[in-house]
Amino acid sequence: MFIARSFLLISTIATAATVHATEQKDVEALEQQLQVMQKRYEAQQNALMILEQRLRSVEAQAPQQTPPARKVATNNGTGSSKGSGSNYGTTLKETSKEAPSVSDIYQEASGFFGDGKFSVETGLTYSHYDTRQLFLNGFLALDAIFLGNLGVDQINADSFTFDVTGRYNFLDRWQLNLNAPYIYRETTFSSAGAGGASNSVSEETVSNDPALGDVNFGLSYKWIDEAPGVPDTVVSLQVKAPTGEEPYGIKIRPVPGNDNLNIPSDQPTGNGVWSITPGIALVKTVDPAVLFGNLSYTYNLEESFDDISSQEGVTVPGKVRLGNWFQFGLGVAFALNERMSLSMSFSELIAQKSKVRPDGEDWQTVSGSDANSAYFNIGMTYAPTDNLSIVPNLAVGLTPDAPDFSFSIKFPYYF
Repeated sequence: MFIARSFLLISTIATAATVHATEQKDVEALEQQLQVMQKRYEAQQNALMILEQRLRSVEAQAPQQTPPARKVATNNGTGSSKGSGSNYGTTLKETSKEAPSVSDIYQEASGFFGDGKFSVETGLTYSHYDTRQLFLNGFLALDAIFLGNLGVDQINADSFTFDVTGRYNFLDRWQLNLNAPYIYRETTFSSAGAGGASNSVSEETVSNDPALGDVNFGLSYKWIDEAPGVPDTVVSLQVKAPTGEEPYGIKIRPVPGNDNLNIPSDQPTGNGVWSITPGIALVKTVDPAVLFGNLSYTYNLEESFDDISSQEGVTVPGKVRLGNWFQFGLGVAFALNERMSLSMSFSELIAQKSKVRPDGEDWQTVSGSDANSAYFNIGMTYAPTDNLSIVPNLAVGLTPDAPDFSFSIKFPYYF
């Protein structure tokens, strides 16, 4: 009897140990799955934050045709304006000081005007951004067969920017400017592969009410006047204030029914940091065209925020060091007639990687936060009166980091 009871006790203990070991393995497997899901969730959070930073940086610096200026190129001669033709053979020397098209294209790159004292410009810009990302969650068997989940993420972003710009010229060589943008953004996030089904797609749209973006102001100086072999040279210094809604601290929430898709709770209208941009613009007359180029460098100041985490229910104070960027452009313009001109240009923006530092930790480089945005621009200037111009411009993105296209129309008025 004693032996039987001992055997029963040993069997019970062995069974309990086996059950405990099985439960322990199940717990470990669940913990591993949870860690994998957390890593995927954090990766998507970082990807969305990077996209918001990149979009704001690119949208803020998206090339647009510089407002036409009213300074007259007096060193180009003084022919008769009434006798100018309406074709590409019309040279600048044959066009008089009164021809608005000559004044417009001559100053496209710098935005500097010399005769007037004040100008006000209103403008509307529409930008569209479309990106797709394929993700794989599984493994490759026999070097040929993929086993696991396959999904496709897509982001369509549309933004409308209404801005007002004022410029004041004094002492003929100095010019002040102030720009205030109002921004409306709408972004649609979609993801295929919900529940492991490739034909199951979730889609969510996030938008914001029109709100103030980052206000910028600056000072320009006419450094060199054009002479034989020497271009007009204008140097400038721009400062941008973080008056818009920054992308840091915006929480990312999962979409019910699709664990592949997480979306932000709000849309930013600024990048959250002060920035300083020195630049130089060159303009040279080569009858019957005008050649222009510009170069600038934007330095973003380090900023502290009460929260830089995108995880719901978590607050992480820290610092952000947004990557600096270079921007340059080259172009050519022609006077079609007294009232109309046409321009074409290429521009590119190269942004460095951004860094974040949660309080108490080291600086962390945000992977994928660098960007290379290149555009081809074609624009036109039409001056219906001597004081008002209409300036449409189309910028077509040439690289994945650039918006697919951006169309703007501006109405500068000179007093």
